[in-house]
Amino acid sequence: MKKAVLRYLLVALLSAACAPTTLTPAPTIDTRPTVTPFSAGRATVEVTPASALPTEPPDMFPLPTPNNPSPLSTPMVAAAAESPLPTPSGEARTLTVLAHESFALSDKVLQQFEQANNVKVQLIKQGDAGQALSRAILTKDNPEADVFFGVDNTFMGRALDAGILDTYQPIGLANVPKEFQLDPTQHLIPIDYGDVCLNYDKAYFEQKKLQPPQTLKDLTKPEYKNLLVIENPAGSSPGLAFMLATVSALGEDRWLGFWADLKKNGVKVVEDWNTAYYTEFSGSSGKGPRPIVVSYASSPPAEVIFANPPIDQAPTAAITASKTCFRQIEFAGILKGSKNRDLAEKWMDFMLSVPYQEDLPLNQFVYPINPQAKLPDAFAKWSTVAQEPANLTSQAISQNREKWIEEWTNAVLR
Repeated sequence: MKKAVLRYLLVALLSAACAPTTLTPAPTIDTRPTVTPFSAGRATVEVTPASALPTEPPDMFPLPTPNNPSPLSTPMVAAAAESPLPTPSGEARTLTVLAHESFALSDKVLQQFEQANNVKVQLIKQGDAGQALSRAILTKDNPEADVFFGVDNTFMGRALDAGILDTYQPIGLANVPKEFQLDPTQHLIPIDYGDVCLNYDKAYFEQKKLQPPQTLKDLTKPEYKNLLVIENPAGSSPGLAFMLATVSALGEDRWLGFWADLKKNGVKVVEDWNTAYYTEFSGSSGKGPRPIVVSYASSPPAEVIFANPPIDQAPTAAITASKTCFRQIEFAGILKGSKNRDLAEKWMDFMLSVPYQEDLPLNQFVYPINPQAKLPDAFAKWSTVAQEPANLTSQAISQNREKWIEEWTNAVLR
């Protein structure tokens, strides 16, 4: 019996010694880089303006800081695998957008693009639209960005003549009304629009029992003496737009006579929109002395939305009667020499998408170009659209802009 037990144990030991060894693998370390969500410390880069460029503050309606820091719970990185320029281990690439200082987009919407394409969007902000365009032209031999946004129809001729843009037809362009597609070569794609109009202080006119002006010629009447403040068209975007509206509405044979009459009637000229609206205009929080100002048709809803304490009535209104407003259309385009052409095309597609377009009104206080986008209730309630703006072709503006500004300066300031 004992011999049998010993024989059994010996056989078992020999079997164990000859059996193959099974190794338990060590835990795998995930070395893929983590993409920081836009809202969790992802910085929007605002590059210091080049010293050779103008440094005047932007001449647009000041915009709030985006306040929707809610990252998407499920990052979408599948699109990165389709990129023709893959990065090691799925590392996020960088897309650079050059824009004016009034560009704004909510964190949530921008993060949708970043996560869907495994990309970080870097913004270079430079002054107003004219200053941003100057920067793009000065750096065209070594472009700083992939996409340029913010040139409007008063400067689009200059942008096209400079040859800084590549052509591209984005997804969604077919939905954009033809009236906004001003560049048949598709170097510049329309993104949004807004109307530059006269705004007035409702309380002032109610107290004075005076009807607000309904035409440009009304502004030269004695009852409106010393009531209007405007911006200098030589350096101000809305100032230039209003001057162009007078050229369009009155014709080249009468527009300078109108400005001479306006000068006699006490019009005040300041250098920028901020001074006109917040220092001189009585309907703003600055409570200035003048109840009529050149601003935007979207200024009244902004007064309601940002009021502190809250209000339920807009204290101002825009005059949108026929031939009193100028319609500004903002464009974007892919810069020649872009190092991320595939991402630039996706960004252009994204700018025409419904999520991006619906984000525009309460961030940039402009109207979406895509008719499928819905307006926020407050914006729709208090804003108005000019039904018959006094516009000019981009070709006419490009050919005559500097001449008209010089003629205006001689008639009004000298």
